[in-house]
Amino acid sequence: MTESLNSTLDELPEDHPAHWPWRRWRMAWKRWSLWTLLVALVVSMLVTMVWLAGRYEASQVQEKLERDTANAVGDIRAALGRNLQDLLALNAHSSNHAAWRARATDLLQQRRDLMRIEWRSESMGMIEHAETPYRTLLHEEESHALELHSSEALICSQARRANGPSYSASKFQLLGEGLGTETMQVCMPLTENGHVVGFVLGTYSLQGILMTQVAKSLPRTQEVSFTEPDGTRLAMVGAAWRGSRMFTAQQLLDLPGNTLVLRMDSWHHAPSVFPNVMTALVTAMSIALISVVVVLVRDNRRRLRAERDLGDALAFRKAMEDSLVTGMRARDLQGRITYVNPAFCNMVGFTAKELLGLNVAPYWPPELAQEYVSRRDQRLAGLLPIPRQGHESVFMRKNGSRFPVLIFEAPLITAQGLHTGWMSAFIDISEQRRMEEISRASHERLQATARLATVGEMASMLSHELTQPLAAISSYATGSLNILAHETADPGDEQLKDLRMAMERISVQADRAGKVIKSVRDFVRRRDKSRETVQPMELIDAVMPLVYLQAHKLHVTVQLELEPELPGVLCDATMVEQVLLNLARNGMQAMDVPGLKERILTLRVRRSSEGDNGRWVEFSVMDRGSGISEEVAELLFTPFFTTRSEGMGLGLSLCRTVVEQHGGHLDYRPHLPQGTEFVFTLPTHWEPTEN
Repeated sequence: MTESLNSTLDELPEDHPAHWPWRRWRMAWKRWSLWTLLVALVVSMLVTMVWLAGRYEASQVQEKLERDTANAVGDIRAALGRNLQDLLALNAHSSNHAAWRARATDLLQQRRDLMRIEWRSESMGMIEHAETPYRTLLHEEESHALELHSSEALICSQARRANGPSYSASKFQLLGEGLGTETMQVCMPLTENGHVVGFVLGTYSLQGILMTQVAKSLPRTQEVSFTEPDGTRLAMVGAAWRGSRMFTAQQLLDLPGNTLVLRMDSWHHAPSVFPNVMTALVTAMSIALISVVVVLVRDNRRRLRAERDLGDALAFRKAMEDSLVTGMRARDLQGRITYVNPAFCNMVGFTAKELLGLNVAPYWPPELAQEYVSRRDQRLAGLLPIPRQGHESVFMRKNGSRFPVLIFEAPLITAQGLHTGWMSAFIDISEQRRMEEISRASHERLQATARLATVGEMASMLSHELTQPLAAISSYATGSLNILAHETADPGDEQLKDLRMAMERISVQADRAGKVIKSVRDFVRRRDKSRETVQPMELIDAVMPLVYLQAHKLHVTVQLELEPELPGVLCDATMVEQVLLNLARNGMQAMDVPGLKERILTLRVRRSSEGDNGRWVEFSVMDRGSGISEEVAELLFTPFFTTRSEGMGLGLSLCRTVVEQHGGHLDYRPHLPQGTEFVFTLPTHWEPTEN
């Protein structure tokens, strides 16, 4: 019947009313089929997105679990390595068993994963042991001795061969109150001079390793356990909450002699993904997108023109920055560095990347950093005025050297009048300070030269003025001696002898003073010195009365060390005697300090070990004072430098000049165990012979 109806409708024209219901049904079917197809596509797309989102979430959870497992293995391996170092440290220089046990007990209190530590001899005999206070172990000595040849001896022999740690396979260890735990042993050889002298054994609790190294960072949704390679679970921690889906990750913990598997399980709810189904907005957004593209094309053209102008302005500013020799730095209101120019980077030695964003500058010297921070905070708070002439500071280069800078600062104000920070300009004034220091040193040298010239003039004037009274003293002493020679008193009278000896001493010292003044006058006038051959003993005898006089006053004992058969020296005897007297007085004054028990001054004369064929004689003056510091040693022979308030600072300088004029050399060195030794050399009277 349907076929006959279709054939009848086909015979009718298309605009016949009989075709209208069929046409409406066919149009509706097409419309609904299109909508059904669209809905099916949208639903399939949403289902695909949900499925992909679930897969992505699951993959993220699995990847995180893998990372956590790898991190846990790394933490366990690092902890085992630290424990090995601590176990080796127990036997470092240890021969006291009680001290070893005390250190082992402290270690067991700190390392809760260790249950027992044993110190064994080379033949595996028990020397000492300690057990953890947190667990009660059931160790029977007889059974333990039986197991010695199966487990401990095996891992220790492996440790001996590998010359390193060796771990045993896990075994079940009984605890108190009918409980037990899986344990693992480690053996470390103790070597001395390359030979094994013993072993140290540690017993680990696998449960303790998990509790101390992994459980702290383990969330409530995860469970971690040690398993055998075949999947047998040995110890487990965690898993207080379980979800509807479990993720598992495994990592090998490969130890010398043993391999464990660290398994981590994580429970989660089913992935909850809420897809965005705003399909209806796509069409409107497409129309809006076309409009936006048109607008963006126009805006892009304007932006390109603005970027070209901005690039030209930036290149111009960059050229200005590169040509500056003044360092520039900008900081915000919090004190962070926001800008530095190349000149500033070259000045301090740091790159812009190293400085930008810092609040405490690395170019501040450490000893001044706190002062600079306080001054910066006060400046940023507006409590310090801005000096128009700038202020000086000290910066530190990256290599640690310091240099002075002159700083000018100004506030950074935007076009809207907003204060956003501070701009600073820096000028390196190192060269300026160096020139000022050179000028100051030159001025001081000129002043010293002027004082030296004045001293020379005064010496010449004093020598001229003192010559006449000294001549009068000598004349009076000679006249007194002549009168005493014609006296008719008893020649054996002791008082008369003492008076005659005193007058002779007055005459000798007056003549000696005249010679000294003449030598000083000749020295100041740079005249040629009269030199003669003098025995070293005569030089010592000439100054010893004055040396003994001051030594008695300062309670100093004087010792003489003279090498026999010394040759004569060619010198100006008066000037050399003055050098000896000056060095002896300096040595005695160096020992004039409270609390010094041994005050011994030693004068030594011997042939010098330096030179050719004994052509030099060495004079030494040794004291037992506090010595010469490094700061004083640098200026020791500088004119006008002295450490005594009453000194002039010319003694050692003149002594060195006198010795060098004789062709010798004056220097000092420490006198062991305490004190200082001044040494100078004089040439001997030497005449060349024909070969």
